[in-house]
Amino acid sequence: MHQQQGQTLGQRRMIETDPAAYRLCDELDLVAELIEVRGKRLLELGCGAAWITRQLATRLGARHITATEVDRIQHDKNLAITDLPNVEFRLGSSDSIADPDATYDGVLLFKSLHHVPVTRMDLALTEIHRVLVPGGYLYVSEPVYWGPFNEVMRLIHDERETRAAAYAALERAVHAGLFVWEHQVFYQSEGLYPTWESFAARFLQVTHTQLDLDEHRITQVRAAFERHLTPEGARFLKPHRVDLLRAAP
Repeated sequence: MHQQQGQTLGQRRMIETDPAAYRLCDELDLVAELIEVRGKRLLELGCGAAWITRQLATRLGARHITATEVDRIQHDKNLAITDLPNVEFRLGSSDSIADPDATYDGVLLFKSLHHVPVTRMDLALTEIHRVLVPGGYLYVSEPVYWGPFNEVMRLIHDERETRAAAYAALERAVHAGLFVWEHQVFYQSEGLYPTWESFAARFLQVTHTQLDLDEHRITQVRAAFERHLTPEGARFLKPHRVDLLRAAP
């Protein structure tokens, strides 16, 4: 489902809970469909373990990628990657980007805008606009606070408020004239976790977020997860929203 301009916060919340609004696809399919990657200079903010970074650099043919991460432990792991010559890994945050004006053709945030401190989100979007060439794109992918997968994840770290704040920050950036909304797409991707241990390794044993989970809460998370467990594993449809914006001159 495509929208030529962003929905208001209230409209977006109504759409998010409508299963008919979602496409079932892989995020990389959307990236290839919505934006120009081949031959472009890109900035990926919050690259995590650099899985998508690798796809952008190899499969989709980006000219150069600066991939930043605020988690020093993960950043040190990324520095050990030696087979991506067109990628520069950098320790840094989105509210202070160490590049001159108009450096990048595109900026991408995959599930990372809501991790920016709420009080710094507006500054982050101002910085993103600064380092984009006029007309350059901002691709923002965010998880949606809805559905069975969210019911498990919110027991680990409830992100309702920060996700709403991230969208509100996008609205303010558009209203301030920094960006123009080009597309909005809702999609679901499939996630399969064979065992509780594999799920816990992916979402509980993280270094990017301080999780204060006692044994009682971990037991609750495990019970919620195992309600979806089958002999093949626990299969979830994970809802997301993608907002594609263009930098105004």
